[in-house]
Amino acid sequence: MRATFYHTTTNIKLFKEQLLQWSQQFDDVVWLDSNNYEQNYSNYDAVLAVDAFTSIKTDYTQAFEHLKEYQAITNDWIFGYLTYDLKNAVENLISQNFDGLEFPDMYFFQPKKLFFFKGNTIEMQYLKLVDDEFEEDLKAIQHYQQVQRNNVPNEIKIKLRIHKDAYFEKVNNMLAHIHRGDLYEANFCQEFYAENTSINPLETYLKLNCISNPPFATFLKCHDNYLLSASPERYLKKQETTIISQPIKGTAKRSSNKKEDEQLKHDLLTNTKERSENIMIVDLVRNDLSKTAIKGTVVVEELCKIYTFDQVHQMISTVTSQVETTTHPVDIIKSTFPMGSMTGAPKISAMKIIEALEETKRGLYSGAVGYFSPSGNFDFNVVIRSILYNKTKKYVSYSVGSAITAKSDPLTEYEECLVKAKAMRQVLED
Repeated sequence: MRATFYHTTTNIKLFKEQLLQWSQQFDDVVWLDSNNYEQNYSNYDAVLAVDAFTSIKTDYTQAFEHLKEYQAITNDWIFGYLTYDLKNAVENLISQNFDGLEFPDMYFFQPKKLFFFKGNTIEMQYLKLVDDEFEEDLKAIQHYQQVQRNNVPNEIKIKLRIHKDAYFEKVNNMLAHIHRGDLYEANFCQEFYAENTSINPLETYLKLNCISNPPFATFLKCHDNYLLSASPERYLKKQETTIISQPIKGTAKRSSNKKEDEQLKHDLLTNTKERSENIMIVDLVRNDLSKTAIKGTVVVEELCKIYTFDQVHQMISTVTSQVETTTHPVDIIKSTFPMGSMTGAPKISAMKIIEALEETKRGLYSGAVGYFSPSGNFDFNVVIRSILYNKTKKYVSYSVGSAITAKSDPLTEYEECLVKAKAMRQVLED
């Protein structure tokens, strides 16, 4: 059982930063922020979950079955993540590439304290065993000062796991697979990393979020493991019996010149390669959703619509379906995981070829972060445009990728990766 409290403030931005600073005392933190980006299917402007009462941490082996059991036992809000490597629990696949981060494959926790933002009102839900801490917490939160994000240079040397010539060779290898008919699209990713490096996770997240202002921003802390994410993409949401997927495929850079920026947006909309990438993944998502959908209810609500963010223009489609009330929410995720936008088509073939050509275990990158509600609703993002940090190992990492199709040019794909990596590199190197 939870006790509910409300707080109203006219300075939401300041309260958010105070709240995030206060949250750093806890080992378990999930912060989800829409940055007031106008989007369909949004329930909250932001959510914070802190301080685990119970938790589950596991590798991929029977991970979804363990998650089902944990959700049934808690019968409460649970927050956490699913790494890309849970693919090994869904299909007969393996992950053998280098892993510098070593995050657990899956982690969820039942928070003692929850904060839901909507407009100028914050709804706070505390488990009964800690509800007497509310007044003290509120005073402590308001005590923190706003973070000053100065441009202090970091002594961070970013390295490439795959250098340019090797990248071209690998993309050409993937193109050979496509021309042979092994697959027709795959998301090929590369890692940028720094070793023996310490960062301030919260300050780094706030800088990244300030640059990008995405609709699915995330700050996650699991003991010494951190995710600092400026994700623009929703993976999957369940709202009662409606399932929503919003895959992104198609990216264009922004311009400070308004006329040129509009032209870049128009060029993305009319780019046949980018549209074909998006449509291929929409077909894959439609197929995935149909596994749990009531027959005839899978609908493409938006096809190849252009959305503009601070750093890039993106081509996004929206696919929905209806499920029976008896369909288990974890089964809906399992039947669609990993998301098509980060794998390719056919999905299993793409994942096998990705594993063979990439140099790094993806881990939480191209996985998902989100929550389940007590009623079985859920909402998860796609972990892209993100910095990952293992504080104990002093290892910092960010990865980017692009969709390779028969029309791909290796140089163009490489340049797209650099556009996507720009904000993360800027924040780390200042």
